Amino acid sequence: MPDSLQLVIGADPAAQPIAQAMRLANRHGLIAGATGTGKTVTLQRLAEAFSDAGVAVFAADIKGDLCGLGAAGNPQDKVAERIAGMPWLGHTPQAYPVTLWDIHGESGHPLRTTLSEMGPLLIGSLLELTDSQQSALYAAFKVADREGLLLLDLKDLKALLNHLKDNPQLLGEDAALMTTGSSQALLRRLATLEQQGAEALFGEPALQLEDILQPTADGRGRIHLLDASRLVHEAPKVYATFLLWLLAELFEQLPERGDADKPLLALFFDEAHLLFGDTPKALQERLEQVVRLIRSKGVGVYFVTQSPADLPDDVLAQLGLRIQHGLRAFTAKEQKSLRAVADGFRPNPAFDSLSVLTELGIGEALVGTLTEKGTPEMV
Repeated sequence: MPDSLQLVIGADPAAQPIAQAMRLANRHGLIAGATGTGKTVTLQRLAEAFSDAGVAVFAADIKGDLCGLGAAGNPQDKVAERIAGMPWLGHTPQAYPVTLWDIHGESGHPLRTTLSEMGPLLIGSLLELTDSQQSALYAAFKVADREGLLLLDLKDLKALLNHLKDNPQLLGEDAALMTTGSSQALLRRLATLEQQGAEALFGEPALQLEDILQPTADGRGRIHLLDASRLVHEAPKVYATFLLWLLAELFEQLPERGDADKPLLALFFDEAHLLFGDTPKALQERLEQVVRLIRSKGVGVYFVTQSPADLPDDVLAQLGLRIQHGLRAFTAKEQKSLRAVADGFRPNPAFDSLSVLTELGIGEALVGTLTEKGTPEMV
C-alpha cells in the first residue's frame, strides 16, 4: 500500500486491503445495494475510518443502528474470525465520539436553522409551490431583506405574508406577484407544513458549521448523527430539504482548500432518492453544481441508496468511490439497469462484473476506487 493516508474500505477474497488515498475522499462516493445486503455496515466502516483520520462525519441515522458507533463492539464468531484474517487492519474495538441530533429535540441536540438562512428556493421546494406561488415567495423575501426583517420560523413568514396582504404598497414593483390567490395558497401550505411538525426545524439557536467541524481532544473526527427514523417517514420532504440546505451552507461558508491530505468533512446522504425525486429543475441544477464544486472546499459527499439509477447522471459522473452491494433483477427494466451498473466500473479481466453483481452475498460488494492519480482502478 502507498505511504499516503488511506481510506480502508475492506478486503478482497485473498484478504488483501482495498483502499483509496484519503486525499481523494473529497471526490465523493456511492454506496448502493438492495435492502439487507450490507450498506449500513459499509457506512459504519467508512465513518470509523474518517473519524480515525481526524475527518468530521455527518450522517442521517434512518434505522437507528448507526448510534452503536458510540459504544465499543465485542466481536464474536464469524466477525472475530474475519477480523483475525486481516491482521494489517490493526482493529481494536473502540467507542467513537458520537454527537446525536434530532430536529424534534427528543433523542438528541435540537437541530435548527432559520427561514432567512434557508432562502426562498429551498422553502419553495419544501412547500411544493407553483411558479406563480414561488414568485410571490421571492417577492416576500425581497421585502424582508430590504426592511432588515429576520425570518426565524414559520410564524414569522406567516406574519409577513399577512402584513403584505394588508399593505401591498410595500412590495413596490413586485405587487403584481402577490395576488390574493398566491398569498392564500402560501398561507395554506405553511399551515400544512406546521401540521407535519416542520416548525421544529426553524428557529434559534441555528446550527453553526463549526459545531460540526470541531475535532475531539484526541484528534479524531466527531461523528454527527441526525435521528431521521421518524422524519423520513412522517416528513420526507423536510428531511431532504434540510440536507440540501446543509450542503449549500457548507459550499457558501467554507473557504477554498486546494489539494489537502484529507477532507474536512464527509457527508452521508441516506435514502438519496429523496434528494432528487420531485425536485424542481432549478433546485436540482443547483444541487448538481454544488456537488461538482464543493470538493474544493474539502467536503466529500457520499450517497447511500438502493440503486445508482436513483441519482441523476450528472451527479453519478462526479462520484469517485463506488461500493456496489448485491442487486436483484427480475424484470427486463431491472436487467437493463443492472447492465448499466456493471458498465459503470472499469472492467477487471479476472471476472465478469454483471454476473458477480447478482451473486454477491451479504457484506460483499463490487468496489471501484481511484488510483493515486485520480483515475478509476479496476473493479
